[in-house]
Amino acid sequence: MNLSSSTFPLNAWYAAAYDVEIGRTLLARTVCNQQLVLFRKTDGSVAALEDACWHRLMPLSLGRLEGDEVTCGYHGLVFNAQGRCTHMPSQDTLNPSACVRSYPVAEKYRFVWVWPGDPAKADPALIPDMHWNHDPAWAGDGKMIRVACDYRLVVDNLMDLTHETFVHGSSIGQQAVAEAPFVATHGERTATVTRWMENIDPPPFWAGQIFQARGYRGKVDRWQIIRFEAPCTVNIDVGVAEAGTGAIPPGGNQGDPKLSHRSHGVNGYVLNTITPETDRTCLYFWAFARNYLQGEQRLTHQLREGVSTIFREDEHVLEAQQRAMEARPDHTFYNLNIDAGSMWARRLIDGLVTKERPGVPVIPIRAAG
Repeated sequence: MNLSSSTFPLNAWYAAAYDVEIGRTLLARTVCNQQLVLFRKTDGSVAALEDACWHRLMPLSLGRLEGDEVTCGYHGLVFNAQGRCTHMPSQDTLNPSACVRSYPVAEKYRFVWVWPGDPAKADPALIPDMHWNHDPAWAGDGKMIRVACDYRLVVDNLMDLTHETFVHGSSIGQQAVAEAPFVATHGERTATVTRWMENIDPPPFWAGQIFQARGYRGKVDRWQIIRFEAPCTVNIDVGVAEAGTGAIPPGGNQGDPKLSHRSHGVNGYVLNTITPETDRTCLYFWAFARNYLQGEQRLTHQLREGVSTIFREDEHVLEAQQRAMEARPDHTFYNLNIDAGSMWARRLIDGLVTKERPGVPVIPIRAAG
């Protein structure tokens, strides 16, 4: 692909699937405009290959898995988990160029991650922290949504939660979110938006959660701490606590969230990582983890389906926005104060993309004569 027009960096880890999606069958996925086939080997590890046979570009995902090798469903060429052809029908000598690309793969936090860029740079330490998704102190589950929009629109949506007031008014939205002050900060690869809401009526979703967990009805202190990690992961620390019990740290909106005491409340993490599929579609992996009533599987199921309904509302908005942008390609967008977090996220993404662009050759100029 043409890196000069790319909207996503290739040297990054992207979630390709939930771990439970990959077994002893061939799974086709597209990541950053690259077609992949994923499968689990006999030792339990995951392999990812280019989903196109070396011979006639037949998708290998339409073939069959035998042991740790994939047989093309068109002419029967066989490729091992490293992408090397090990068998060609009707001939004993293998063409030495017969191979397909293999991709670095890592399993972490219940996701299978792939690295579509330079494999020499694929450091597992760069996988974004989403430990709440498998930490025994937290319970939860999630899903994957294929959204017909630029992945950055999902990032924008998550970095500005004032839309909850208008898009999710029947569940998590309330006027307090749109009116509450916030603080936006950033680092070399992260951007954070912190919002505290004191002594408010909880929205329906959180009113139900704090009542189930603590039997409490009344005013609450609410928080939203949104942390973006480039290029496309957003973890949101959310929850409510009985008003005035210390959930909001000293200093209010300027306070350090680590000073917060939440023992009189309920705390959740909305975990999001968005994988560019193509320039105009993405795979949106999400989960909701909680630190209360961890043993109640029924609640886990209810929350997963409830959050799924909420995110379908986002899906409709984002796809409508994408269609409108395509119909008006020359439109100029204007930013509001609430866009501070998404603007920093965009800058961090752009910085990673710029680093991967081929350098422009410099032609030396010499004086005449």
